[in-house]
Amino acid sequence: MPEIDRKALAILRILDQAREPMGSSRLATELTAYGIDLTERAVRYHLQRLDEEALTVSRGRQGREITEAGRDELADARVSDKVSLVISRLEALAYETTLDLATRRGKVVLNISMLPQEALQAAVAAMRSVFLSRLCTSDLVAIYEAGQPVGDTIVPSGMVGIGTVCSVTINGILLSHGIPMHSEFGGLLELAGYEPLRFTDIIHYGGTSLDPLEVFIKGKMTSVTQAARGGSGKVGAGFRIISAAARDQFVQIADEMAQAGIHGVAAVGRPSQSLLEIPVPLDRVGVILYAGLNPGAAVEEAGIETINKAMTALVDFSDLTSFRGL
Repeated sequence: MPEIDRKALAILRILDQAREPMGSSRLATELTAYGIDLTERAVRYHLQRLDEEALTVSRGRQGREITEAGRDELADARVSDKVSLVISRLEALAYETTLDLATRRGKVVLNISMLPQEALQAAVAAMRSVFLSRLCTSDLVAIYEAGQPVGDTIVPSGMVGIGTVCSVTINGILLSHGIPMHSEFGGLLELAGYEPLRFTDIIHYGGTSLDPLEVFIKGKMTSVTQAARGGSGKVGAGFRIISAAARDQFVQIADEMAQAGIHGVAAVGRPSQSLLEIPVPLDRVGVILYAGLNPGAAVEEAGIETINKAMTALVDFSDLTSFRGL
């Protein structure tokens, strides 16, 4: 099978997730979620090449569909391609976050935790202490029934999805205030007395094709419930870096975010100083954010099998509700 570039690979991914043929105009729009900006003409060029390689097939005016050979190509895709797509998605979703803290209107980034329908109430109970202790990005959630789409994900039959706010939303809010936030790594943050103590395990965002917390949850490496109830344990968190000149403004924005129900800031460092022994560059400040998927980790710890996906979709902030209403 010929090697294809990341743009063609992204087209194949979109077609694979679609439930119907797609044309060049819609594909061009969908590609922006992967950080890829192509004109319709450029998309048509890539589709022609994919047709020639039998990775896609034309359905006339309806658009293109992926072939079995195309799905095989996706399965065999190079890890470097997958990594670049994840990084692009993180940056693109931050850019597309539009939440206005004053009006509380706009888009935020959502994770999804999917679990058996009959386990919903037990899952909500498991998440409760995490929301109350604020060891996550927000206590606002959305519920999705079987068959409902959440971004490119469809909730499977017999299951229900619980959407939680992703910490990438904070990147987006800061960007809208003119403060770029660089995402360094995701890791397991050890707490003592509800205070951050140290990172015990880390995965750099630039070197993985999976969200770090997805890995930690499935590896049963978290103790989020223990941390939420007793103050000591290991929770998911991300390490970010901002300009030292923006520190005071960031602290002010963090207060405004908390008033809007977004309270995922675990710690803010000092200019040019290490934070929890993690060095930061000169004139930069380290920031630690609790992971939005920590409630999903608590569900897994309760013995309920889950499918957790980070950065699943952009949703209207107004579509979210407090977990207390579940």
